[in-house]
Amino acid sequence: MIVKETCQALWTVLQPTEMPVPTTNDWLEISNVFNVKTNFPNCLGAIDGKHIRCKNPSNSGSLFFNYKKFFSVVLMAVADANLQFITIDVGSYGREGDSNIFKECPFGKMLYAKKLNLPEPNILPNTNNNPQPFVFIGDEAFALHTNLLRPYPGRNLTDTRRIFNYRLSRARRTVECAFGVLANKWRVLHTPIQVEPEFTDIIIKACCILHNFVRKRDGINFEDAETHSLDDIEARGTGTRSEGIEVRDYFADYFMGPGAVDFQYKVL
Repeated sequence: MIVKETCQALWTVLQPTEMPVPTTNDWLEISNVFNVKTNFPNCLGAIDGKHIRCKNPSNSGSLFFNYKKFFSVVLMAVADANLQFITIDVGSYGREGDSNIFKECPFGKMLYAKKLNLPEPNILPNTNNNPQPFVFIGDEAFALHTNLLRPYPGRNLTDTRRIFNYRLSRARRTVECAFGVLANKWRVLHTPIQVEPEFTDIIIKACCILHNFVRKRDGINFEDAETHSLDDIEARGTGTRSEGIEVRDYFADYFMGPGAVDFQYKVL
């Protein structure tokens, strides 16, 4: 009971300061850091889901049994380029896919309803026309949307699309690194958490808010992320949304033109 109440207090007290709802100016600052660190302009965050092992609750059937053959709850998170969590959603059943979890979580609903106070479309660096929307980035598990980009399918890739996939993956690794740093710092996430799912959710939220607290005060670097394993990061395919196709194609052409960087051609 002491652990449970402490974790609840940590989240309640620290969430308003360590994981506040971003303002438009906050989004612009996040985007600037993303561009500096990952060479991906107009990016507001990387999205991914992580399965956290838990014990199977009584009478829950297969709800918590995921495609990797263990019981889990899902931590859905949006991370910035400093490996801090912008927002999290905890507690979805392990059997659910990332795309459905994201669409049903509060942040996803607000994104699709255009209620996130996102900045107005902006002209990309080294161009002088065609303002583009600010976007989040995810893997193949997410549906394409005007404000959410995913990689091109892996078949019949052109050089332009292969470069785009590389550049997106390079920026998206920030959320995977954030998960790695989180689990390496709070080792309870390395083993099945032996409490009921509701209590598990409280523990995960406390770990995430302490992660942000520590990142801001201990300095920001990538050292902790170099040794973690990504084999528990979900990456499954799903359909796309037509409204994001033009945005993705523009970014793909941009990365082969004004937005090109020398090191990207190593993937060709």
